[in-house]
Order: sequence, then C-alpha cells, then structure tokens
Amino acid sequence: MKIGIIRETKVPEDNRVALTPEQIVALRHTFPGTEFKVQSSSIRAYTDDAYRQSGIAVVDSLDDCDVLFGIKEVKLEALLPGKHYFFFGHLAKFQKHNQALLQKLIASGITFSDYEYLVDEQNQRLSSFSWWAGFVGAYNTLRGYGLRSGAFTLPATDRNFTMEHAYKLTDGLARFPLKIIITGSGRASEGAQHLIRHIGFQELSPREFLTRPRESGAFYAYLKVEDMLQHKSHPEQPFSFSDLTQNPTHYKSCFAPWAFAADVLLVCHFWDPASPIHLTKEQLRDKNMRLQIIGDVTCDIPGSIQSTLRASTHSEPYYDYNPQSEQEEPAFSSPKNITCMAVDTLPNAMPLDASRSFGEALTKIVFPRLLDKYLDDPVIAGATIVRDGELTPKFAYLSDFAAGRGCDS
Repeated sequence: MKIGIIRETKVPEDNRVALTPEQIVALRHTFPGTEFKVQSSSIRAYTDDAYRQSGIAVVDSLDDCDVLFGIKEVKLEALLPGKHYFFFGHLAKFQKHNQALLQKLIASGITFSDYEYLVDEQNQRLSSFSWWAGFVGAYNTLRGYGLRSGAFTLPATDRNFTMEHAYKLTDGLARFPLKIIITGSGRASEGAQHLIRHIGFQELSPREFLTRPRESGAFYAYLKVEDMLQHKSHPEQPFSFSDLTQNPTHYKSCFAPWAFAADVLLVCHFWDPASPIHLTKEQLRDKNMRLQIIGDVTCDIPGSIQSTLRASTHSEPYYDYNPQSEQEEPAFSSPKNITCMAVDTLPNAMPLDASRSFGEALTKIVFPRLLDKYLDDPVIAGATIVRDGELTPKFAYLSDFAAGRGCDS
C-alpha cells in the first residue's frame, strides 16, 4: 500500500499533520513494504526538510498513492478521483457548508473515512484533538483575562508554540485571586484542567466552589454533565446519560449558580441542540452576573451558552458580548461586557504537539488495522461514510442531503 500525507488546503490555514517524520519512520520499520509520501507544503508545522532528512519522499503530486491522510476538509478541486481519504469531514451531521464536499466525494468515486467515527466498542473516539482543544482553550482564555484585567500579559500562540512554552509563560499566575469553572468531564475538559492544575490552581468540589470567597485564592472546579442538569419531574432520579440523549426535553439546567460564582468559565461539555440551555440571555443580563470571560472550547453555535454569537479566529480570538443589547462589541471595550473566546480550531495553535499526539493514536490503533484488514476491519468500516462513491449503509441517512434535497442544519 502507498500512503500519502496531503497538503492542507482549507482556509484559514491549518498547520497540523496526521503523521510526523519520526512516526512515518517507525511505521516503515513496523510495516516493511509500505511506502509513504508527503505532499509538499509551505504551511505545515513539520517542514518539508524535516521529512526529507528522515528519508521520506516529498512530492508535489500524490496521484500514485492509495490512501491519503489529512486533517481538515479538502478543497473540492484538490480531491483525487478514486482515492481513499481520511480527514475530519464535518458532513455527517448535515452540515450545510460541506454538502458540496459530500457530493464531490460521491461523484468522484472516492472512499472517505472520517476520524470522528473511528471509535471503540464503548463508542469512544480513538483519534482526537479534543484534549489539545481544552489545553489551548484554557491558555487563550487566561490570556484574554489578562488583557481584559491588566493583571498580567501572555503572548499569542504561533506555529512553534508548545506545551512547554505554555508552562513557562503561565508559571506564577496562581498568585492572582481567580475562580474558574470548567464544564464537562471528557478529553477537552481534561486538557483544560491539566493546564489549570499545572499553574497551581487549587481544585475545589462543586459545592465548595459556590461558597469560597473570590478574594481568597486561585481556585477551580469542574462540573460533569450530570452536575449541570436536573430531571424536571423527578429531580431525585439518578442521572442517566442514555435517558438524556433519548429524552433531552425532560431535563432542565441547574448550572447558573456556578456561573454566578465564577470569574472565568471554560465550556468543555457535550451538548445536543435538544438539550437545555445552560446560560440564557436573561441570566447573562442579571445584575449579579460577574463572569468576565467565557472560553467556549466546544463552540456550539447556537449553543448552551448564549453569549457565543460566532466562532473567532486565532488572529482575533476575542470579542465582547453586551448583555443589555445582546450584540457583539469590540473585545475589551467595556467592563460591563462579557469577553468571549470562541476559536473553533484551537488545537492548531499548538500544531507540533497536537500533531504528534494525534499521530501516535493513528500509529498504534489505525494503521495496524488499515494495513492488516483494510476496509474489512470493523473500526475502519464503521468510520467509512463513502465507499467507492456510494454511501455506506451506516450513513445511508445522508442520501437526501447528498442529493441536495435539503438538510437539517
């Protein structure tokens, strides 16, 4: 099999890569006879020369490769007919902006496997950037708090930014009295908590967080989804995630007290559009609301946090939400506003570390399956949305969407 690493073509640019030079060298050793090529790129965090120095062919065209690995959606004109692609497609949930991409994959006889649906028997994703989204989201949000309050200054990230940079730059920030609430218990939340703990913030239980005075130190707490919701008719009923997914309208949010007790909110929880809203416009407008900045790592729009009006970018990660007008205003323009950080490509701020971590998962989990059983492997088959230009049975529900007969979102 010939494996190709594609040049990222999505705008705004993405500097990540599916496999680092070291990982390709290791794969060639483990699977002799498998050939790897890397498409030349001027924006990739790992340079062309880094691959060449490891003895990996850097080429302009991947026409002779069988399976092509990328990160983000491929431009329609860059798709090669009849190939097998792996990338994050963002099209299996009827995303209107990628409807043309699905149509092109089908029309070009392409096989497409989506990383998002590479899952184990417990439906947990096997390859994900979520942890890095939480880590970078926490850094960006702290940086925004510093810019807003004037208490400290952190630089913006760049293509060479790493975890070690973040550690050094944030060292000592726990000396500032600050209360941070983090939502969710998945990988994004774990990434955010990792940085906050490393800085020296003391973890409190959710109950302790509500009563600890703001001025008494640097604290954080995290809330699981079950801490944020209550059954409307049976509040004493034990939480069931399966019941929530089947009956989201049976639940109401009980999150507001933690938002009112915090200075900073990091949003990392799973949310479904049918689930309750956790911070309404009315709550954000309340005179007792003292949140200064909200880092929306999940960036659901519209979502459970109604101050998130749009996604922001790495070059301009912040904007203000005016609770009275319910409109966007320039970042840090008024102390009465709430500053929002809603970058929807957070891991790209640390492309070296994030790529290495993602590639490790591909190396350990995906490639042995791909090179052994290929599409007969149930994990790979389960992530394959299109096979030889036809929707697979698991994703047949997309047929009307692919035919242009409408979408749900």
